[in-house]
Amino acid sequence: MMSNQTIPPPVAWAQRREKVLLTVQVPDCVNPSIKIESDKLHFSSTGGDNKHYEFTAELFGDIIPEDSVYHVQARQVEFSLKKKNVGPFWKRLLKPEKKVHWVHVDFSRWKDEDDSDGEEAARGQNLDDMMREMGGLGGGDKPNFGDFEDEGEGDSDDENLPDLE
Repeated sequence: MMSNQTIPPPVAWAQRREKVLLTVQVPDCVNPSIKIESDKLHFSSTGGDNKHYEFTAELFGDIIPEDSVYHVQARQVEFSLKKKNVGPFWKRLLKPEKKVHWVHVDFSRWKDEDDSDGEEAARGQNLDDMMREMGGLGGGDKPNFGDFEDEGEGDSDDENLPDLE
């Protein structure tokens, strides 16, 4: 591959009700040119591998550019794009229905529309509390396993077994 060829970098995306999260993977990103518009995102940069990365993404929905931010890190550039319309989740990142090879879902950051955003933290509840409310696990009396102690009787299914050869 020639070093002066322009290629799109891998882009991982996830979303919340109020924002879209992007991770543009460019190692050792140098002097990125980033333009955030209400319906587009333009990115251009040279990586530490001397490859030129560039893309223009026509977004599925509108965003608020002045409330959107990005942060350049050593191996990637992270974006938080504020949605213009809070609430409905986008069907996809890009407006065109055609799938592009360089965009994929970031499952480590993904939340479904019906997932609660910190609902459990707001209630101060965790798994132990939930199980305690349901009558199991944690708190209360510990089970007594004394009834199961071996009283020298041996297992009933161990009788009449042939010897191993």
